[in-house]
Amino acid sequence: MEAILAELVRHGVPLVGLNVFLQQLGLPIPAVPTMIVAGALAADGRLSGAGAFAIAVAATVVADALWFWAGRRFGYPVLRHLCRVSLAPDACVQQTEGIFARWGFYSLVVSKFVPGFSTVAPPVAGALRMTLGRFLLATTASAALWVGAALAAGALFRRQVDAALAWMAANAVQAAAALLALLAAYLAWKGLQRWRLARFVEGRMIDADELAALLAGDAPPLVVDVGTHLAHASRPHLPGARLVDLQAIADGHPFPHDRGIVVYCQCPNEASAKRAAQLLFARGHRDVRPLAGGLDAWIAAGRPVEHPVVALAEERVPAR
Repeated sequence: MEAILAELVRHGVPLVGLNVFLQQLGLPIPAVPTMIVAGALAADGRLSGAGAFAIAVAATVVADALWFWAGRRFGYPVLRHLCRVSLAPDACVQQTEGIFARWGFYSLVVSKFVPGFSTVAPPVAGALRMTLGRFLLATTASAALWVGAALAAGALFRRQVDAALAWMAANAVQAAAALLALLAAYLAWKGLQRWRLARFVEGRMIDADELAALLAGDAPPLVVDVGTHLAHASRPHLPGARLVDLQAIADGHPFPHDRGIVVYCQCPNEASAKRAAQLLFARGHRDVRPLAGGLDAWIAAGRPVEHPVVALAEERVPAR
């Protein structure tokens, strides 16, 4: 710990900027502790507070701009790939879409203070065609608030920061063991949740070719696209699919009991579709099957899709 502090004092501002930039790119490198320590050092006159603030804000904006470009260039799939590494990919997708759909520009302003939303917000803004000027304004404001709060906290609690650093230096083994134990428990719990969900839907999946054959038959199943309004408005859909949010399904959205139901999504590991199937099964729907591979598998099989404008217009027509 003393070595880290010495490096921060020696290299100062550039080290803060590099740390923030790498963290905002998505690397698991915490930046807030570094900025808090930098704030404490600045308060003691051992580091330039203005320099640390400027380079951290600039690093944040540059990293966000790269993600914004990725979202603009590659579209909605960027969000899925970012959330794929999450231990709860369905929650990552749903929460990101929900926050951005409700608050838009202002969600970006506070994004750095929302766990799990900071990295995924810029590509979502790019995918949804937010103007570059509005994005830069929002992300600069967010970066300034986030960096300023961290540096101010370090300056305000510099004595406590010094004491914490001293304690960690003297008790490094115990602190590391406690953190590892908490991390292991969290990983085990999330792993158990994912295993239980996968076990529930094992054997119930349907592939694109089988679904196409059923849709061409005399008793086609009801096809349900699971996603938020934001997702539905930004990607294609299977022809005739009913567009329903996962939360609406959890809240009791009505479905016929006399038809088979196929649920799909465009999300990591078909997580939202599997969860929807679990919810519907619990409500008495026994013929519910998630589409293996989701929308991507359907498109890869060369099957037709509807574009958002058409599909959203049809959503207003009551299902027969």
